[in-house]
Amino acid sequence: MPEGHTLHRLAIDHRKLLAGRRIRSSSPQGRFADEAKELDGQRVEQVEAWGKHLFYRFESGTNVHVHLGLYGRFRRARQPAPTPRGAIRWRLETDDVCLDLSGPTACELLDFEGVAEIHARLGPDLLRVEANAAEVWKRVSSSRRSLGALLLDQSIVSGVGNVYRAEGLFVAGLHPEIRGDELERRDFTRLWKTLRLQLERGVKDRRIVTVGHPRGARAPKGERTWVYGQRLCRRCGEAVRRWELAARTMYACESCQRR
Repeated sequence: MPEGHTLHRLAIDHRKLLAGRRIRSSSPQGRFADEAKELDGQRVEQVEAWGKHLFYRFESGTNVHVHLGLYGRFRRARQPAPTPRGAIRWRLETDDVCLDLSGPTACELLDFEGVAEIHARLGPDLLRVEANAAEVWKRVSSSRRSLGALLLDQSIVSGVGNVYRAEGLFVAGLHPEIRGDELERRDFTRLWKTLRLQLERGVKDRRIVTVGHPRGARAPKGERTWVYGQRLCRRCGEAVRRWELAARTMYACESCQRR
């Protein structure tokens, strides 16, 4: 599933392409046909991300909420638009560009209250300027759940997925099984700053690269992370432990990340 940096990158790109412009809207697949027709000819006012969710606001006050889930994907093409292929749920077009959305978990029309309801059940997004670390600290420090579980709970903090969970905890030097109520405030602050920097770099690089590498964002896939997907820790060379935590595979170096 795409992590938060991917959604924020999409929001930035789609704002540049669509904001302030009237679009042609259709649903080649047909599952979003009535909704797409309602949007056809309207001007896009804003595109923004919150965690793993995208929101497209139109001049009528209507919003489109998109959650890519495991299989969702946007494809971009120049005009003239290509003949639709596959199950394209939503097609957005301007005179210059065509955006095709396929396979999303959610693609729905919402009013202001509907958007507010989704925001209310999501924790702060580290990539949004209003993200409140104190709010997250309050939730984390009062929980007996492990840090590894808390980081994947989107109601605690939004946008962190399995890769950033492993890499953020590694760089911050924290073991995934430390309970929230065992964590010291200074360690939480270090983790918050680490994750924020990693996500910001992900937006810039358009991919997850958490290690320093001579080739930067062009580093080979197997050389972009410290412990995630690794057999040996790329810092100390010890074996990386793998186990299930919060229904996802956790990766950690128990030499570098001691309890």
